[in-house]
Amino acid sequence: MSKILFATSEAHPLIKTGGLADVAGALPIALQNLGCDIRIVLPAYGDILKQYKSLKTVAEFYLSGTAGKIGVRAVQLNRSKVKILLVDYPAAFARKGNPYVDEYGEPWPDNAERFALFCKVIQLIAIDRAGLGWKPDLIHCNDWQSALVPALLNQTPGAPPSLFTIHNLAYQGLFPQSTFNTLGLPSTLWTPHALEFHGQLSFIKGGLVFADRINTVSVQYAKEIQTPALGYGLEGLLQHRRHALSGIVNGIDDIAWNPQTDKLISQNYTSTTLSKKKVNKLALQKLYKLPANKDALLLGFIGRLVEQKGIDLIIELLKSIKQLPIQICLLGTGDKIYQQALSHIAKQNPEQISFNLGYSEKLAHQIEAGADIFLMPSRFEPCGLNQLYSLRYGTVPIVHNVGGLADTVIDTTPETIKNNTATGFVFNQPTVKALHQSIHRALEIYGEPKTWKKLVKTGMKSEFTWDKSAKDYLHLYQKILKEQNIKQYNSYQNYQFNERTGH
Repeated sequence: MSKILFATSEAHPLIKTGGLADVAGALPIALQNLGCDIRIVLPAYGDILKQYKSLKTVAEFYLSGTAGKIGVRAVQLNRSKVKILLVDYPAAFARKGNPYVDEYGEPWPDNAERFALFCKVIQLIAIDRAGLGWKPDLIHCNDWQSALVPALLNQTPGAPPSLFTIHNLAYQGLFPQSTFNTLGLPSTLWTPHALEFHGQLSFIKGGLVFADRINTVSVQYAKEIQTPALGYGLEGLLQHRRHALSGIVNGIDDIAWNPQTDKLISQNYTSTTLSKKKVNKLALQKLYKLPANKDALLLGFIGRLVEQKGIDLIIELLKSIKQLPIQICLLGTGDKIYQQALSHIAKQNPEQISFNLGYSEKLAHQIEAGADIFLMPSRFEPCGLNQLYSLRYGTVPIVHNVGGLADTVIDTTPETIKNNTATGFVFNQPTVKALHQSIHRALEIYGEPKTWKKLVKTGMKSEFTWDKSAKDYLHLYQKILKEQNIKQYNSYQNYQFNERTGH
């Protein structure tokens, strides 16, 4: 039984700002079901401590350069026996609100110090120096917040190997050189071959340079980040490590996201009771104060209002929406310029457009269940989860042909309709024209009820649960551990040879 320490800065349902939380809340459970002894390590944020008021302290220790004791507290992950280890240091983590930014949307000024401390604690747990009496065989790190861990383990004799997963290369954890000097990191790490990146400290390079293996959340994205377009200056390093780089598509939590049992939607349904989906459509129109029209093509969007998500394309599309027999429900928060633009357009056209600023889990589920189409015109998308939820809920996705969207949605063509593989509408250029054309194609198929039903049912049969993805991760863990054993054996053989020969 492999012992895995899963390092993450967020995990649903304890704390969530994006897709990483969904992954961290579901993948460890699937891995445990496959026989792994897996534990999650996560900062003890203020909102978590407020949720779980009687947490057991399982370890306390001092860390060089840090004032006062650091505690490790434990809680069980929902619906499982997976233990979550919470790194409890109030000065760094017990603050209200978002884990990364303050109430004004600005990064916490001490983010480097906070997550460097988090990584140093993970290092101690990895070598069983935190007082837990448990030493993992492998550390699985996720995104920049835990990316220093592989670099620290590289400096630590007898440390276990590591896997580093990139969920979004656009977020790298970049800080000034002066910050490096205050973190108490080994001076040998300040080099372009380690953490230095054009005169800045790069947390993410810790994972990219020093992890035994690197993976990302779709096969296509693993290829894309090796190009100048999506490599963010790290494409050369990723090309250099391409033999250690792979992609595994995320799965979805098929208990939380199941239209047959979902308690957050108005009417449960399956692929054999699709007529009940219309109840959700009418409920969604009512929630969004749109005219009740079961025949209108109802589009949904849930996401961050940022350029990456193609929200500017949607805004341009909405300017000509009166020419189209469609309605659209939007849910999200992000850049103020986009928030204001959507609010303005929705007020101008309340018969077709409705926008809800913020995020609501209940509303997100109702959009997935009630919409006919889900829009994901992302300029890049490492994996994406909403297109997977949409497929499961019989809500046909319209996506840009990038990353995980390209890996999971099959375009509707005469050929794919005929061979029963079509699941959505895919466009190749991130332009308003291409998005417009996809909606027109969707309207044509929507006007053919039998073909539309076929498209919906094919999508609902798609298999994107964590079961398959977890098996792929387990295989990758086993590969890393096998490679580690070979390294140790070769090292021992070299030692024996040197002892015999006097070298």
